[in-house]
Amino acid sequence: MSDGGTVPGRGASVPESRFVEVLDADGRTRWRVDRGFLESNWRCIWGMGCQGIEDEPAPELHRGCCSVGARLADEQEAMTVAALASCLLPEQFEHFLVAMSQGIFADESRTNTRVVDGACIFLNRPGFPGGMGCALHLAAEDDGAEPAEYKPGVCSRLPLRAETLPAGPDGEARFELRAWRRDDWGPGGDTMAWWCTEADACFTGDEAVVDSMAEPLRRLVGDDTAVRIRRALGR
Repeated sequence: MSDGGTVPGRGASVPESRFVEVLDADGRTRWRVDRGFLESNWRCIWGMGCQGIEDEPAPELHRGCCSVGARLADEQEAMTVAALASCLLPEQFEHFLVAMSQGIFADESRTNTRVVDGACIFLNRPGFPGGMGCALHLAAEDDGAEPAEYKPGVCSRLPLRAETLPAGPDGEARFELRAWRRDDWGPGGDTMAWWCTEADACFTGDEAVVDSMAEPLRRLVGDDTAVRIRRALGR
């Protein structure tokens, strides 16, 4: 694996040389940004050899990182996803009948999407006439919309992760922007047979992550901070 592209897994730390610090416009919020990952040519290879995040490689299932369903940020996001799901048609949504009878959430807390037959309820499986992949993503494309407007935020942002760090000595808010690692998945991360930010096969894109994921980055950190990060990376 190349030093400038891939990200250590299993809790390994990222070398300090890969980071750049970015101060928000308020002067009170500082971002510690993994420029090594943002300048890498990582790309999602779902449907093109992605082995999934289960205990055994299963590229033929095309589950990607959908095996555990999607964790929703808050009740507002849960309401938005529920509203969008109610607009899906049976020909767009393989598990339409399950959603109608059991709902799209794992339980009454509405913090996670339901898992059906080993993956998120919204994941259309191989062979579904309406198309393989996230039903919300496919519906957004049908509507001419940005998929990030329809999908749970965590789904459109992966593998970008914003993590809260301890405040600075003067009370300055601090965050770290980097790629997801195995340990970010909790105990299950240790048993995953494969994770994309460790795999050379995923570092084959035509663009740097800061460009290819410009919209998810903007949604994650905000317009002004995204501009400042791009400037810090020479964009």
